[in-house]
Amino acid sequence: MFLRRIAQFYIEGFRSMTLGRTLWCIILLKLLIMFAVLKVFFFPSYLQGTEREKAQTVSSELTKRVSTER
Repeated sequence: MFLRRIAQFYIEGFRSMTLGRTLWCIILLKLLIMFAVLKVFFFPSYLQGTEREKAQTVSSELTKRVSTER
């Protein structure tokens, strides 16, 4: 009952918004751009292949980074 009242409170609040709806659309659009579009161009996937190849890549990268820190 308590959780239902809380959910109803937020649902009614979002329904009665006018400017807030526009702002939420802008926020969601910006998040979509940041996580979907920028990920493709700036964060390429280095881990490709089988699980064994992925594990080998991670192991070799960690080993290189530890040896260069000293």
